[in-house]
Amino acid sequence: MTMTGGCRCGAVRYEAAGEAEHHAICHCADCRRSAGAPMVGWIAFREEQVTVNGSPTRHESSPGVTREFCGTCGTGLFYRNPATLPGIVDVQSATLDLPEAAPPGAEIMVRDRLPWMDSVGSLPRFAMYPGMD
Repeated sequence: MTMTGGCRCGAVRYEAAGEAEHHAICHCADCRRSAGAPMVGWIAFREEQVTVNGSPTRHESSPGVTREFCGTCGTGLFYRNPATLPGIVDVQSATLDLPEAAPPGAEIMVRDRLPWMDSVGSLPRFAMYPGMD
């Protein structure tokens, strides 16, 4: 199986060949702050499975940890932590061309999960932005 994806503007594209190691939703504060979102989906592949076209911008978000994003549109793309995840590149799964094809299998770092996430399922739902029929 080959999965493809990229940033919003198309300046960075990637391809991941083969099966993913795992796919999880992360609730850690570092991921939340980096993405500006309450949680981030990460699908992990071996380094040799991933081919990147374009030049993502790299940021060392903590010692030895690299996050990569598109320098043009700002889309977060990759996470590398060789000490904890040797040989792995985590890909932000929402950047897949078909994210619905790879559902996550776990939630991680739930100790950092925002308390109000427990009630998200009970919020009113709208097919589109309210008032935009």
